Amino acid sequence: MSRTTSNLKDQAQLEAAFEQFNTVSSQLIEAYRLLEAQVNVLNAQLDEANNQLRKQRDANAELAERLGMLLEALPAGVLQLDAHGVVSSQNPAAETLLGPVAPTALWRDVMAGWEPAEADGTYFPTAADGGERLLLSVQYQDLPASGGRIVLLHDVSRLHQLTVELAHQQKLAAMGGMAASLAHQLRTPLATAMLYTANLRQEGLRPEERAKFVDKSLARLKALEGLIQNMLSFVRGQVGELEVLDVGQLVEEMTATFLPQCHEKGMRWDCHVELSSAITVLGDRKAVQGALLSLLENALYFSPPQGRVGLAVSSDAGRVHFRVEDDGCGLQGAPVEKLFEPFYTTRAGGTGLGLSIVKKVMDELGGSVAGGDKPDGGAWFEMSLPCRQAESAGTTREGT
Repeated sequence: MSRTTSNLKDQAQLEAAFEQFNTVSSQLIEAYRLLEAQVNVLNAQLDEANNQLRKQRDANAELAERLGMLLEALPAGVLQLDAHGVVSSQNPAAETLLGPVAPTALWRDVMAGWEPAEADGTYFPTAADGGERLLLSVQYQDLPASGGRIVLLHDVSRLHQLTVELAHQQKLAAMGGMAASLAHQLRTPLATAMLYTANLRQEGLRPEERAKFVDKSLARLKALEGLIQNMLSFVRGQVGELEVLDVGQLVEEMTATFLPQCHEKGMRWDCHVELSSAITVLGDRKAVQGALLSLLENALYFSPPQGRVGLAVSSDAGRVHFRVEDDGCGLQGAPVEKLFEPFYTTRAGGTGLGLSIVKKVMDELGGSVAGGDKPDGGAWFEMSLPCRQAESAGTTREGT
């Protein structure tokens, strides 16, 4: 009985073991099927990724080929520098401009001896074969990924030559216009002087009439001399040896020169100096006085009888300002910038060189000049010059 029971127990355990084995086997088979399905999915994804990589590789190869062809055909020189500034490659245009550059050469050594030109970023490279001198524009583009740089070279020699030729042509055109204007300015007084001189040939001319014609001829000839002198001053420039000028003393000297002209014409002289006597400028005394006197005489000419000619002298921001005002008719619509051009004038009998010389003097001394209409009538012109010393507490002087 016990043996039968034991056999039944063993048989039950064996059946249970087989059943468990069958269950585990089924699970393993299912897991294998899932794994096989996942492997198939991964293989498909890998194939797709490989296809994408192959397409990307082909696209990169095509892009690299295009870039290579572009660099080969590009008329501008292109060099690539590594993170240490060593030339790693160059295109044919760069080799044509610079000659062969060793792959291990430092770019700073390549540029050693290059002469900077007037324009920023332009250089005259050293000509190795003694040929025509080039002018190159040099530009840089950083490569953040590698730490290197791209150097772009443009040959701007022809552009520079055309610019120089254009400036020369413009200068010739300006000289031609100036010569034509000068001829026009000379014709009237010369013709008048010739007419007066011709009258001296008349027979029976009384001494007082002869003297009158001589005086008129001399007056016209002096006018011609003044015009020629102004022209020479404009061409040569009036600034000579520079010296330190005390502004207060300069104004006092100018007042002593100009005040008699005001009194002679019954004009009121209104002078205000609002700065320290220690303020000085660097300039040519004769040139600065001549420029200021030219503005004052213009104001005197255009002011009505019993009118006012004003001079206000002040300083700010390191500059001294000489402002001349009158109570005349103003600019009468004349463009301010036109007034400073040679031979342009609104003054009867004027040469049109006074304001041009003023502007030229200011330009040569680092100053400026401007002008315009006053709101209450009349005109103003202002010269400005750099100060030599800082402004301190101001004082005021007035003249009548």
